[in-house]
Amino acid sequence: MRVEGSRVMVLGCGGMLGSSVRRHLVSIGCDVHASDIDVNEDWLTYLDVRQYESVRVAADEFRPDLVINLAALTDLEACERDHFGSWRTNSLGAENCGLVANGHGVPYVYISTAGVFGGEQEFYTDYDAPRPLSAYARSKHWGESWTLRSSKEGYVFRAGWMMGGGPRKDKKFINKLVRQLVAGKDVLHVVDDKLGTPTYTEDFARGIVRVVSAGVPGLYNQVCGGSGSRYDVALKVVEGLGLRDTVSVVRVDSDHFKEEYFAPRPASEKLVNLKLDTLGLNVMRDWETCLEEYLEEFRPLFAK
Repeated sequence: MRVEGSRVMVLGCGGMLGSSVRRHLVSIGCDVHASDIDVNEDWLTYLDVRQYESVRVAADEFRPDLVINLAALTDLEACERDHFGSWRTNSLGAENCGLVANGHGVPYVYISTAGVFGGEQEFYTDYDAPRPLSAYARSKHWGESWTLRSSKEGYVFRAGWMMGGGPRKDKKFINKLVRQLVAGKDVLHVVDDKLGTPTYTEDFARGIVRVVSAGVPGLYNQVCGGSGSRYDVALKVVEGLGLRDTVSVVRVDSDHFKEEYFAPRPASEKLVNLKLDTLGLNVMRDWETCLEEYLEEFRPLFAK
């Protein structure tokens, strides 16, 4: 389909990825219906993906050409505490949005995660078998499996360690580090036994449009080039903010944070964009390049 100028329904659009997706869609002339259960922008409307009838009515009124489901409960510890909540949002929500897309005969996009793998290998392609370890990962794996099995035209994009959204919306690793630095912390303890692939929301949004426009449904790993440990990323953040001479980054293992981050996580979540590369559809840049660009959003926080 031609995404440019189309009518796109984006659910769960209030978070760090949603802001990038909406911005890119608007820039290419799309009419965007953006919704979330957290109405934190004036361009958002309230919609709960767990409520099928609400999603159906909204879609019937808007008449989308494309449905993109970004709604997710991504806090791994919260998912471990509330398995049912995780299933309702990440699995049932996926079904509800997909059924509505099917009813309108339009493509459906679902976002999954590198966390569906078990960590036995260092790298995973689009074709490696998932082995989810946590409640979060199991619920996301169900969502992607349903999309691939039951959507008339389904697209699943697996993200890695997401970065984007800026100081206000980023709930992930980069902003957690930056908040510590802004507060004056000069020693950061960061794990070096968890490996993965950072994923910039701006590139990810462009990638969704590129693949859907190509009309090749299916499952795609979509992460930035390169990989590393959490420790490697933290070093680049400190260096990128010009704090290398004043801040120390100390290696620790995951046991250092075992009480706070108790949900099981794979040792490696490194993804390879095999299908995107083979099809010539990969728009994802190297993660260090993307991080350098992203850190510009945080520099004003350090202005004196």
